[in-house]
Amino acid sequence: MQPLDSERYSRQIRFQPLGSAGQTRLAMGRVVVVGCGALGSVVAMALVRAGVGHLRIIDRDVPELSNLPRQVLFDEADVAAGIPKAAAAKQHLQRINAAATVEAIVADLSATTAENLLMGADVIVDGTDNFEARFIINDFSCRDRVPWIYGGAIGAEGRVLTVLPGQTACLRCLIPEPPAAGVMPTCETAGIIGPAALVVGAVESAEAIKVLSGITAGLGNRLFICDLWAGVWRTIDLSALAAEGCPTCRGNDFPWLEGRISGQTAVICGRAAVQVSPARNEAIDLIGLATRLKTIGIVTANPWLVRVEVEPGIQLSVFADGRAIVSGTREEAKARAIIARYLGA
Repeated sequence: MQPLDSERYSRQIRFQPLGSAGQTRLAMGRVVVVGCGALGSVVAMALVRAGVGHLRIIDRDVPELSNLPRQVLFDEADVAAGIPKAAAAKQHLQRINAAATVEAIVADLSATTAENLLMGADVIVDGTDNFEARFIINDFSCRDRVPWIYGGAIGAEGRVLTVLPGQTACLRCLIPEPPAAGVMPTCETAGIIGPAALVVGAVESAEAIKVLSGITAGLGNRLFICDLWAGVWRTIDLSALAAEGCPTCRGNDFPWLEGRISGQTAVICGRAAVQVSPARNEAIDLIGLATRLKTIGIVTANPWLVRVEVEPGIQLSVFADGRAIVSGTREEAKARAIIARYLGA
């Protein structure tokens, strides 16, 4: 625990709902941020500046030039250096607050890694880019009674939900089944403006501060939604969903964490390619997917598949049965990241 610096945190301490007691709890707090992109970088920076004592950052990617308009922890030097986001974030965060303990973990969150990556957290904050990771977090949260905060941003829109296991609706209550691959827009296909990520990350950070400081009255059972382009801000009451519950938060069913539902990856023999099978066999709308992927590059489409080169030397092929093949790599983690980036699942 870092010592309470009453001068450094004087303005927060003067905020009556937090006070010295709340600030002390922040210093004792342990937060896991899963994903250090647009949302995660905002959350990590805000919480370290707020005086959170221990922060674990989990990310599988490296910074790219296209990240800089919205991923506030990184700069051109990080892109040139090519070091992982988690490691670059740690360097910046420790310059912001040397008293904070920052763990940088370069890893892919999955059913097999979740136990070690998420253990010991007082609260988990979502900075991920795919629903599989979010459902794994939700399962872990409900099983171990660890609060977590779901967040998402696309275009100019954002949403946040705080889950207090045993008290509020969870992600599975809100979204019983994850959307099929390619159905939902992603940052790569629909774009995103930096302010949307800043707003969502700020709301997630505020929710985490409430949880850590013990101020949970009124938390949860509200889905926060904003559209910065339309100037719309609203919340949806989820009390009815919470009362009913779902197989995860009421029935102790944790299919994602136990690996009973997951996207399976396999390196294709004799090729630099990885096949990723969907968590559920669902038909893909290839025509709609081809339309969305046209913003990425030249699309080849036929009744059986849609294909596009997403990066130099990296080709993504999506089949009508939901399978995807990422050609140009034999790294399963990289293939999963590409699927999440362009298909959102």
